[in-house]
Amino acid sequence: QVQLVESGGGLVQAGGSLRLSCTVSQSSVSISVMGWSRQAVGKQRELVAVIPDLGRPTYADSVKGRFTISRDNARNSVYLQMNSLKPEDTAVYYCNVRTVGINAWGQGTQVTVSS
Repeated sequence: QVQLVESGGGLVQAGGSLRLSCTVSQSSVSISVMGWSRQAVGKQRELVAVIPDLGRPTYADSVKGRFTISRDNARNSVYLQMNSLKPEDTAVYYCNVRTVGINAWGQGTQVTVSS
């Protein structure tokens, strides 16, 4: 089973930016789909963005135009650039990677947006 290492969360004011990073520990594993989900207190986990190895990324309506997901296959990493952050973006953000026989989640990183 692969392990994911996340970084980049923190506290930011509304309108600010953060960049999340997630790296797969085993560089030899080829990952098909990489993505980010989030879970706010008292709410269900929701998909934020996903990027396949081939094809275009998709986003939740709530983050379209503000968040950008990207991946670096050479580093087996996925990133989430978050701009124009809003208080409602406050949540624990989880990295997720999927391929044949693998569906792994990161430990989560807290993002807090103050108004």
